[in-house]
Amino acid sequence: MVVELTSNRAHPNETELEFAEEFNVSSTTNSNSASSRPDTERPFGDIECAERLRASCQSIRNQVAKAVVGQDEVIEQILIALLARGHCLLEGVPGLAKTLMIRSLASSMDLAFHRIQFTPDLMPADITGTDIIQESHETGHRQLVFEPGPIFAQIVLADEINRTPPKTQAALLEAMQEHEVTVGGKTYKLTEPFFVLATQNPIEQEGTYPLPEAQRDRFLFQIQVDYPTRDQEAEIIDRTTSDFSSILEPVVKGEDLIAFQAVVRRVPLPEHVKQYVLNLVRSLRPSGESPFDWAKQLVQWGPGPRAGQQIVLAAKARTLIEGRYHVQVDDIVALANPVLRHRLVPSFIAESEGVRTDDLIRRAIAEVPIH
Repeated sequence: MVVELTSNRAHPNETELEFAEEFNVSSTTNSNSASSRPDTERPFGDIECAERLRASCQSIRNQVAKAVVGQDEVIEQILIALLARGHCLLEGVPGLAKTLMIRSLASSMDLAFHRIQFTPDLMPADITGTDIIQESHETGHRQLVFEPGPIFAQIVLADEINRTPPKTQAALLEAMQEHEVTVGGKTYKLTEPFFVLATQNPIEQEGTYPLPEAQRDRFLFQIQVDYPTRDQEAEIIDRTTSDFSSILEPVVKGEDLIAFQAVVRRVPLPEHVKQYVLNLVRSLRPSGESPFDWAKQLVQWGPGPRAGQQIVLAAKARTLIEGRYHVQVDDIVALANPVLRHRLVPSFIAESEGVRTDDLIRRAIAEVPIH
């Protein structure tokens, strides 16, 4: 399917033109400094690439909507994470189409997809792969041959990740951070682009292994998947109890996503937005940095430096999806909850009063000044 490049934006204002010019200047500078790279790495300019990104995201949404009813905000956040080269942790009760949503996204992007069903007896080698002994038909000698595991895909669905022991959960750490796997002293690169989309059930805690803080911090977003509306649920019933079927077509290739990820990082970040991110993140740290007394009382551990990095990258991706060329404070506010909710640890006082992490984030957003 050919993505048609159209624009529904009005004429850009002076601020947008200024940042668009900076966008192009950045593109020229980067391309000059990287002149030794093959031309195939930069097949089009930043502005054109940004337009292709926006059109491609809309095409992906249209494809996913053939299989999934509603959940528009969740799908947008997953797309933002993919463009920001991050991973997602989806949390929601059973039956909310989390698995179907991820499988549909993979189908619409022409990427290799593997699903791993996490269980208590799953071992690290079941994920990463292992060396097996094979006998050569030509020489008759036996040798160790690496058999890749399901982690060797481009979109990996880690279903019910909290059902498996910590040592198996830790097998994902190197892959998520370094995009490579080490087995038997040898390191194997994963095919780019590479994403881990994990799900967990927040209700059943018996027989589960909560993710440690270090591994939760590896996820760009923790996305809350909520119940559909009444009309959406009615459509779900109609679709799933009839002979309705849908065929999803790939509209984006892996090399396109890699180009989109690169252009996201070149989006300009205004100084006042960066200062707002710093103020917001640091206001939720109770160790003498927060200007708010309530934060020192209700927060046990605050977000680390990775929170600021991730929220800026996510905001840059959201900027291009919405057809703009510069990050606004509204982008930070819109993405603060999914970026920060798994990087905060409420204090005992907060838990005893029923204060959730989302409540703390909303309160900080309301009180942190915008300069």
